[in-house]
Amino acid sequence: MTINSTDLFSSVQLGPYTLPNRIVMAPMTRNRAGEGNIPTAINAKYYAQRATAGLIVTEATQVSPQGVGYPATPGIHSPEQIEGWRQVTDAVHSLGGRIFLQLWHVGRISHPSLQPDGALPVAPSAIAPLGDAMTYTGSQPFVTPRALETDEIAGVVDQFLQGAKNAQAAGFDGVEIHGAFGYLLDQFLQDGANQRSDRYGGYIENRARFLLEVTEAVCSVWGGNRVGIKLSPSNTYNDIRDSNPKATFSYVIDQLNQFGLGYVHLMEPTPADIRHGGTPIPAAYFRAIYQGTLIFNGGYDKEKANSAILSGHADLVSFGTLYIANPDLPERFRLDTALNEPDSSTFYGGDEKGYIDYSFLNPSKIA
Repeated sequence: MTINSTDLFSSVQLGPYTLPNRIVMAPMTRNRAGEGNIPTAINAKYYAQRATAGLIVTEATQVSPQGVGYPATPGIHSPEQIEGWRQVTDAVHSLGGRIFLQLWHVGRISHPSLQPDGALPVAPSAIAPLGDAMTYTGSQPFVTPRALETDEIAGVVDQFLQGAKNAQAAGFDGVEIHGAFGYLLDQFLQDGANQRSDRYGGYIENRARFLLEVTEAVCSVWGGNRVGIKLSPSNTYNDIRDSNPKATFSYVIDQLNQFGLGYVHLMEPTPADIRHGGTPIPAAYFRAIYQGTLIFNGGYDKEKANSAILSGHADLVSFGTLYIANPDLPERFRLDTALNEPDSSTFYGGDEKGYIDYSFLNPSKIA
């Protein structure tokens, strides 16, 4: 099913919301949460500056202390975090914006120093990813995670369920489930990380079970039409891989049709994915499989985004790096004016520099 599309600047119905444009601010980790992984006033200003997006999807936000994988990333599992996020949603709503929270559990992409009581990270199987974890004392090699017992998995589903409830309490308009980039849900999906022999491993019907259970739980809180899910079928980041990703993700995306979701958010293959042996699967491949709204992300500029929408392949397009440097991205696109250059040295961690100090075309609109 394809919405009657015109271009990035046409309105679109996303679940119960009529969005003023099809320009989405993509979720981007910025490592600027306060002590206790609590959002603060600086985070509220950052998101409010970008409230002219048709939809904002927040940075990945852990649903439990077990889900933490990086320093200074926000959570949604404590009363203080809920109140911190309330500052953000109030600021965005005061400017007429819409904002979804991205629910996250990193699984094996963590380190004991980031886990409660120094515990091992959890995963579908006890397979260490290649690479290093980012910790408060610098990079450290990933450890071999602990495989979740079958009877523990329902408890992790409950972490997402509670995160969804907490997102409601924080005033969000909806949530996006993070099923991409080699984090826990993706680890269960892909057979390079999942070598279980129980009902959550083996055939794709089993490997997809956890993701579908999480989706059902989150939809029970929000209703399907205020829930999105992000997937990265070609991704190799965080040492994730699958023997047949086209079949795996075709099955998963077809199964998602049953939930009446607000959208599915698909990552395009990147040069890095191809360099590391990934199977490049264009997001448009899944248009024939998914019956609802699709958001595409990855390497898009205004021209490419309009082309994807006009073709009927995408309904909306999300932008990451461009939104870091251009808080007024829709206005710049509309006027075909110059874009600010992003400063990659300030992407992760730090203070206001490279976070809330990028210029606006109209300085009076700075939140």
